[in-house]
Amino acid sequence: MIYDEAKKQFNSLFKQEMSEVQMRNFLVGITLDKNTCVEEIAAAAEVMREFSIPLPISEELCLKSMDIVGTGGDKIGSFNISSTVSVLVASAGVSVAKHGSRSVTSKSGSADMFEKLGVRLDLCLNNSAKLLEESGFTFMFAQNHHPAMRFIMPVRKTISEKTIFNILGPLTNPAGVNKSLLGVFDKAFVPKINEALKINGSTSAMVVSSKEGMDEISISDITYVSRLCEGKVHEFEIDPQEYGIRLVPLKAIVGGDASFNAGILHNIFNSQATDAQRDIVCINAAAAFMVDGYARDMQDGLEIAQKMIKTGKAKEKLKQIIEISNKL
Repeated sequence: MIYDEAKKQFNSLFKQEMSEVQMRNFLVGITLDKNTCVEEIAAAAEVMREFSIPLPISEELCLKSMDIVGTGGDKIGSFNISSTVSVLVASAGVSVAKHGSRSVTSKSGSADMFEKLGVRLDLCLNNSAKLLEESGFTFMFAQNHHPAMRFIMPVRKTISEKTIFNILGPLTNPAGVNKSLLGVFDKAFVPKINEALKINGSTSAMVVSSKEGMDEISISDITYVSRLCEGKVHEFEIDPQEYGIRLVPLKAIVGGDASFNAGILHNIFNSQATDAQRDIVCINAAAAFMVDGYARDMQDGLEIAQKMIKTGKAKEKLKQIIEISNKL
C-alpha cells in the first residue's frame, strides 16, 4: 500500500502536476534518515526509471551488465574510486554500464575524470550502446537520460538538507542492469537500499558504507555490507585486514581535480601508485567481481583485480575504451 501510494505521488511529481511549492513540501516531507521507508525509496526509483531515456541494448547484454556506483555526499574527498574500479573490472571481461555525472559535491565527478582521460562523452545513445557492446564498458551521462530532472533540480536546490534524490541516482541505471555494487554515505541506508533494489528486480547486489561514512569499501576501517544473492539478503562487515591490507588514514586516498584523479588512475594501472590507492581499488573491484559472479569470494576477487593490473590488462582496457569512443 505504501509502495502504491508513493508511486502515485512520484508519478505526479515527474509529470509536472505539482506546483513548485507542492514539490518542495513533498520532498521535504520525505525524511532521509534511519526512518526512511524502503517502499518509498523503491517506488521513487521505479518512477524515475520509467521517466528516463533507456540505453538501447539487448536483453542479453542487459542481463550480463552491472553498475559500480556511489551516491556521493560522503565529504571524504577521495579520488574517483568507483570509476577506476569500473575500468579495472571491465578489463576482466565483466560488462560494466557505468551511470554518473559531473561533480556536485566533489572536485571531480566521474564524467569529469573520464573526459580528462580522453573518453568521449558526447555520444548519442546508440553509440553509447555500441561502446558497451564493443568494449564491455560504457559511461551513461545522467543528464542525457533523466530529462525530467531539469524542472525538479531548481526546486531541489532550494532545500538545504539532503532529499531522497541524494540516493536515487545509483538506483536508476538507464541500462536497466540488475547487478550493482552501490556505495552510500550513511550505513543507515545500506539494508534499505538493498531491499529497494530487490523490490525493483535486482538479482545480485552489494550495498556498502564504511564506518567513517564513505560510499566505498574502506581501507581505513570496517565497512558495513548488505548482500543480495539468489533472492536472499544478508548483512556482514568487511575488515580489510582480513585480506592482508594494512589500515591507513583516510588522507591516503584523498584525490583532487579531474586531472589529478586521472593521474592516480594511470598510476594504479601502471603499477606506480601508492599501496593505499591500489588497495582501495582492488578491494572494491573484488566486491564487484563477487556481485557479477566472476569471483567466488573477496579473496578470489582481490587476486583477479591484482592480476588485471600486473598483466597490463587494465591499462589495455582503458586504451580500448578511449579509442572506440572516439571512433563512434
